[in-house]
Amino acid sequence: MKTNNRLSKLFTFAVVLALAGLANAHEPETRFKTKKPLVQVAILLDTSNSMDGLISQAKSQLWRIVNEFIHARQNGERPEVQVALFEYGNNYLSAQAGWIRKVSDFTTDLDLISEKLFGLRTNGGDEYCGWVIKDALDRLEWSSSARTYKAIFIAGNEPFTQGPVDYVDSCRMAHSRGVIVNTIHCGNEREGVDTMWRDGARLGDGKFLVIDQDRAVAYVEAPQDREIARLSSDLNRTYLAYGSKGRESLGRQEMQDRNAIAFEAAGAVSARALTKASANYHNSAWDLVDAAKEKDFRLDALKKEELPAEMQSLPPAERKVYIEQKSKERSELQAKINALNDERTKFVAAKMKGMAATNTLDSVVIMTVREQAQTREFKFE
Repeated sequence: MKTNNRLSKLFTFAVVLALAGLANAHEPETRFKTKKPLVQVAILLDTSNSMDGLISQAKSQLWRIVNEFIHARQNGERPEVQVALFEYGNNYLSAQAGWIRKVSDFTTDLDLISEKLFGLRTNGGDEYCGWVIKDALDRLEWSSSARTYKAIFIAGNEPFTQGPVDYVDSCRMAHSRGVIVNTIHCGNEREGVDTMWRDGARLGDGKFLVIDQDRAVAYVEAPQDREIARLSSDLNRTYLAYGSKGRESLGRQEMQDRNAIAFEAAGAVSARALTKASANYHNSAWDLVDAAKEKDFRLDALKKEELPAEMQSLPPAERKVYIEQKSKERSELQAKINALNDERTKFVAAKMKGMAATNTLDSVVIMTVREQAQTREFKFE
């Protein structure tokens, strides 16, 4: 009898542990502590067979979308921009998880988001919009501040009603938490209305948007493009990779430059260069120039082997000077990129005057974030 009781208790304990593990599996993995104004955008992409065009638009226009917040201010202060990524509707994924995968938690590491986007592959599956919205709400660490711009952008083309999780409940839950749900239907407007994409946006206090996922993104080649690309490459030489993440992150930076070149015809190279020249591109976790600007950072706390190779033989006093030199060089390159971009913007605006607007992923997201962020006291210069 005692043996049976002991086994019963052990079984109960195992069940409790298993349930706790299941609960923790849905907990956010990243903890942010920031006093800055905050922007949180979760992108939920359908990666079923018909969505190759959508994924291509996302890859080519990530930088342009992020750049919209370069000139945003809340009470005069620049916001921190965090991006998260989910994919859904792909039968390479787990059926038990609803054909859904959290690709990335909220992060300020924009190179990481780009890397994850370029790693997406399409394949057929069931597209459960209600489920993926619920997952994004439950598994991401959303700010509790009413002044944070918190938005979900979900893009796809199958009926919004599919799956065992009711989209009505998910969208209402988002609204109650102050998270805006914007729906992007890849197809014609009438079909998006009939298949409840518009209703999802209505319930989530967001916008119903329609795009042609196979349409080429409007792009005008400008005389400044070549020099902007060269300066962007020069910027990489100002990065001083340190610690366990340094070498990997530096390689990721270079890889995302090459990925942008693959979408040069869509303007990705110039848009990425502008991101790298902005405060939104901040890499203190692996770059000494950015890390040295942080209040708590101590250069002398790093071991010699954690430093970049070119700094290891320098005396401690000269290491600080070396970082300052690289910081100055970076600021000068960023200023040149921004000045050239100002010229480029005027040139492109003149060329595009009178041209019809195109409904592609970048254009609808940019229009929406600008409009919605203003309701959270953000102003755009």
